[in-house]
Amino acid sequence: MSARQEREREARESFDTYYAASATRLISAVFAVTGNLADAEDAVQEAYARAWLRWDRLCAEGDPAPWIRTVALRLAVSTWRKARNRLRAQFRHGPPPDVPALAPDRVALIEAVRALPADQRKAIVLHHLLDLPVAQVARELGATETAIRTRLSRARKALAVRLDGPAPDPAAPAGPRRRTPTHRNRKGLPSA
Repeated sequence: MSARQEREREARESFDTYYAASATRLISAVFAVTGNLADAEDAVQEAYARAWLRWDRLCAEGDPAPWIRTVALRLAVSTWRKARNRLRAQFRHGPPPDVPALAPDRVALIEAVRALPADQRKAIVLHHLLDLPVAQVARELGATETAIRTRLSRARKALAVRLDGPAPDPAAPAGPRRRTPTHRNRKGLPSA
């Protein structure tokens, strides 16, 4: 093990030990300030994440506790201010307008697309929703253009079945087939 790896291991162990010994106490302190446990936990977690990035320097300067505590409290107060400002804006401007519900056909489409296999779903989304040509979809998905066309065809058929019932066969002629009259000779056999 190199000297650098040994220092990294020691720093990791030092940080883990410090975190285990101090995190709960700091969460309690931040919770006392914010009154919201989730916000306190988030702020403390972020403070420790930032401390890890500077762990060597913080330890070299002495006790990292004041720095971590200050960062956690500032993050918590920042979250608190944002929430307060949102409330003020709501009082000033009123509640946000109601968002209309999705139309039933749109919900059905979303559910049908989600039910597709992943490769077909990706192809449908890239080609039909993002309007990418088949060649670009093939490049992005790492497949041949033929494979993408096959996926698109299968996905369209599956969507048609889920949304409307069985899809008509595009190779079949539209409408009933009409027989063309054949001319028969006197013996009742078709004439050439």
